[in-house]
Amino acid sequence: MRNVERTERTRVKRLPDRGHYDAETIDAILDEAFICHVGFNTEQGPAVIPTLFGRDGSDLIIHGSAASRMLRDLSKGIDVCVTVTLVDGLVLARSAFHHSMNYRSVVIFGTAELITEKEEKVRALEILSEHIIRHRWKDARPPSDKELKGTTVLRLPIEEASAKIRVGPPKDDEEDYSLPIWAGIVPIQTTFGTPIADERNLEGIEPPEYLPQTR
Repeated sequence: MRNVERTERTRVKRLPDRGHYDAETIDAILDEAFICHVGFNTEQGPAVIPTLFGRDGSDLIIHGSAASRMLRDLSKGIDVCVTVTLVDGLVLARSAFHHSMNYRSVVIFGTAELITEKEEKVRALEILSEHIIRHRWKDARPPSDKELKGTTVLRLPIEEASAKIRVGPPKDDEEDYSLPIWAGIVPIQTTFGTPIADERNLEGIEPPEYLPQTR
């Protein structure tokens, strides 16, 4: 098991008992999420950009257009903060003050590295594809040299990171438990619907069997 550095930046200060610093917990949250939010400073001020990602062992992989301001800035080695959040439920308390959510979140600090070698770049793009829909990469046309040239791929080490998790029922003030108000949890789940075919699919092309098993 690799080590994840626990620093003053990653230490959970508010409700510290919800903090987790082990790689297994952090990786599990990352592997379930689709979108991360990338925070960084620009000449115009701070910016936070949502983007899809993948995990390659102890590295986070992000990509985008070579014209992307975010990727151009990150490839210079500036400090970056990446966050991922999964919402598992709405927590309804008896008082408005104690309403909350059950969630799992990760915060990663570090500097990103540009991936330039062609084979490594293609492998990173495959990891991204497989993170979103398993088995799709081998089914799709591989990227052309022109497409690779127009795509920037970055690697961010998952070394300085922490997770924060809330589970369980609402936590009301003791005197509020006698109030005639319903309290509890409304679970939230991500589900997949029936695939909708592109109208320009060739005749006889059926949805691949791996689609219902994407996660």
